[in-house]
Amino acid sequence: MSARLISASWLLVLASLLNFACCSASYDVPDYVAKHAPIVWLHSDDHYLPSDLLTHVQHTTPKIDGKLIKDKLPALNLDNLDLLNNYRDVALASNDDPLSNPAWMRGTAPDKDGRIHDATPCVVILVDNPFNDVDAFYFYFYSFDQGPNITQVLHPLERIVKGGKVGQGMHFGNHIGDWEHNMIRFKDGKPVGIWYSQHRDGAAYQWGDPELTVTDGRPTVYSARGSHANYAKPGDNIHDVALIDWCDKGKKWDPVLSAYFFKYHKDNETVTTLNPPDKKNSGPPAHNFTSLFYYDGIWGDDQLSDSDPRQDHVPKFGFRRFLDGPQGPKYKQIVRKEIYPNRRPKKTWIEFSAGMFMTAYPWALEGWRGWVTFVFVVILIFLLGVGVKVAITKGVRRYYSKGRYQKLQQGEQILMEDFETNEVLFRAATGPWTGTGQTGRIGVMILCRLSCGLYLGPFSSYFP
Repeated sequence: MSARLISASWLLVLASLLNFACCSASYDVPDYVAKHAPIVWLHSDDHYLPSDLLTHVQHTTPKIDGKLIKDKLPALNLDNLDLLNNYRDVALASNDDPLSNPAWMRGTAPDKDGRIHDATPCVVILVDNPFNDVDAFYFYFYSFDQGPNITQVLHPLERIVKGGKVGQGMHFGNHIGDWEHNMIRFKDGKPVGIWYSQHRDGAAYQWGDPELTVTDGRPTVYSARGSHANYAKPGDNIHDVALIDWCDKGKKWDPVLSAYFFKYHKDNETVTTLNPPDKKNSGPPAHNFTSLFYYDGIWGDDQLSDSDPRQDHVPKFGFRRFLDGPQGPKYKQIVRKEIYPNRRPKKTWIEFSAGMFMTAYPWALEGWRGWVTFVFVVILIFLLGVGVKVAITKGVRRYYSKGRYQKLQQGEQILMEDFETNEVLFRAATGPWTGTGQTGRIGVMILCRLSCGLYLGPFSSYFP
């Protein structure tokens, strides 16, 4: 009897251990997610660094259309932020004027090893895909996004936008709150491709792409000054046709050393919290900050109204100085068929026009080429006008001739004087072009014009 009890006890212990191991494993981040995580190089002159998510929430107030929510709300944090989903179009409005450049908007610099202390500015979300694929999204958060100024507009478009505060160096396209990301696709635990978010779109690379720099299994990412767009190469990077992002090897940042980790479940669109790589087999995570994922609103102010004295716009293009803040990771198309998002943005008419202009400028508009193009266009317009006029003339004459022919078929009589006049005109028109023959033919042309005017009636205005 005792032997049976001992055996049963051991079985219970073994089952408990197996259950604990399974449960612990389900809360752990796979090794390859940290092993191949991006290394981000922040720009050496970027004044707006990665920012702690909780600090950002604590320095904002939820508003709708610029007005406070009437209901009494508890102090917001990363565990209850989604209660704001009970309202529509919520914005986390800054408690400070962004022009005052408060310390919390400037973020926190990493140390020499790339670790950011006392702040968590990164969110890693794992998404399972078919065929043993796992998409690991590495989201980077900044409390302020500084848009470009006149020095970041390609020549010669800077001449067009130059003027007012823009000409004085004002930045446009700024917004409070900024979510950027990389996505690495893993197949059987090995990386096969990576996505770099860049403003409204981005760039995708296969893992072996020569443009991609991988050091010790980790891809290099260059974060652009102010905008924080991600690039595979340093230096000047062109985006949106005519704007420049500056990247360099400034401050090294290892995002996964200070990150929250989650797993996304496509079937019910939920996330579960995972333990960071340095806390494996520690059971359920100590926190449950899934609320930051579920929050539907924007992570900054609404676009300032034109009546706000802080708002301004770029002449001729209408770009605003301050824009809406962004929505969070939930709205970054984390379920993807390819490495790039399923829905790519379409070019605006401004981007299309600017692209056509920038393409034509070097070979058709720059310097003396502009005058040649101008003359060519004038000649082309003239010839086009002549062609249209000739076509209209022939069309009207054909229509008139057809009408006269139909009248003849219906029994209309032609006077003998018309035949005699036409015979005289024909002989004069077919005469020589010299001497009196030439004079006669000119006269015939005048008579023809007069005849056309009499016969054509309202259509005579088409003929000079």
